Amino acid sequence: MSAFLRKLYPSLKRAIDFVAALTFFVLLLPLMAGLWLAVRLTSKGPGLFWSERVGRNGKVFRMPKFRTMTVCSKVLSRELAGENDCKMTPIGDFLRRTSLDEIPQFWSVLLGHMSLIGPRPVLPQDKAAALRASCDYTLSVRPGITGLAQVNGRNFVSPRRKARYDAFYAREMCLMLDAKILLATIGILHRHDLVQ
Repeated sequence: MSAFLRKLYPSLKRAIDFVAALTFFVLLLPLMAGLWLAVRLTSKGPGLFWSERVGRNGKVFRMPKFRTMTVCSKVLSRELAGENDCKMTPIGDFLRRTSLDEIPQFWSVLLGHMSLIGPRPVLPQDKAAALRASCDYTLSVRPGITGLAQVNGRNFVSPRRKARYDAFYAREMCLMLDAKILLATIGILHRHDLVQ
């Protein structure tokens, strides 16, 4: 990719993100309403869970997901959480396995806090957050709903490897790379084997 196109791509990417997120948000509104109601009816607490995540330039933002854990569960990354820290709701496992819990994140894309594709937004206390902070340009891009780490192992990727994937993406971000990640994500979703 030429230097000119590389410089232009972030603006084009933001425009694509906004149009796609708005389209998906409107089309999926009935599904989101049904899932929100299902969460509320099967466990105590709100239908959405808002968690603080590290975003572009290290700024913390609140990211929505359909709640998959009980309200008494601790807010920890999977690497730090023990068996007694996380208690799944009756439909939580299904929502995570199918990635339906991620749908509300289109709202974060509309607000400009996230992109469709980019480094996954991590919790401020996540080990990967500190590793990212050590590489300035990793934080120069918006975090994404899906990204390199998600199509290369997701939860089975170590924090250090995640940081390497994130750094590579931030350095090489382009339309071709985004297209490859998108196609890989669709393939994984089709197999219904994503586990958050």
